[in-house]
Amino acid sequence: MVFTKFYENLPVNRKEVLRYAGCKDGEAVFGKLLDECVAESAAKGLSLKVCYTVFDVEIRKNVCGFGAFSVKSENLAKNLQGCTRAVVFAATAGVEIDRLIAKYGALSPSKAVMFQSLGAERVEALCDAFCEDVRREMNCETKPRFSPGYGDLDLSSQKDIFSVLGCEKHIGLTLNDSMLMSPSKSVTAIMGIIG
Repeated sequence: MVFTKFYENLPVNRKEVLRYAGCKDGEAVFGKLLDECVAESAAKGLSLKVCYTVFDVEIRKNVCGFGAFSVKSENLAKNLQGCTRAVVFAATAGVEIDRLIAKYGALSPSKAVMFQSLGAERVEALCDAFCEDVRREMNCETKPRFSPGYGDLDLSSQKDIFSVLGCEKHIGLTLNDSMLMSPSKSVTAIMGIIG
C-alpha cells in the first residue's frame, strides 16, 4: 500500500539556501533577494508532497531485495546492514518552484538562481521532516536515506521506485527516459529501519 503525506510551512533554512546559491556569508548582500523569493514562493503555495511504502528487506551480498523489486548496490547493502525493513519514498517541492525558476530565467538571472537554491533547500527540508515523522510515528531508528545515483546505486533504479510507488498518480511526479524527474526539485530514496 502506498501512503501520501503533505507538508506546509516548513521553516526555511536561510543559511542552506545561500550555501546552495554559492553565497557563503551572503546574508548581508543577498538577504533582501532571498526575502523576496521566500515571500513569492509562499504566495504561490509550494506543494510539498511525499508518497511512500514500507518493504521487508533481504540482503544477499550486494543485492538488496524489497519484495516488489531488487537492486544491485554494494553501498546500499552496506547502508542497510542491520535493517529488516525499509521505507521507499519519493518527495517533491512541486511544479510551482519550477515555474518561478523558468519565469525569472530571462527576467532576473540572480532571482532564478535564488529560486533554484530555495527549491533545493525546500526538497531537502521536506525529506528531513518526512524522515523525522517516520522515526516518530514508527517509534524506530533509521539509517541515512540513500538515493539512486549515490555511490554505486544506479540511477536507473528510480524506474523501480516510480513503478512501486505510482509517483505520478500519488504526487504528480514523473520520470523521463534520461532519469530526470519533473518537477525538478524532487528526490527518491530508500531509508532503512533499524531492527
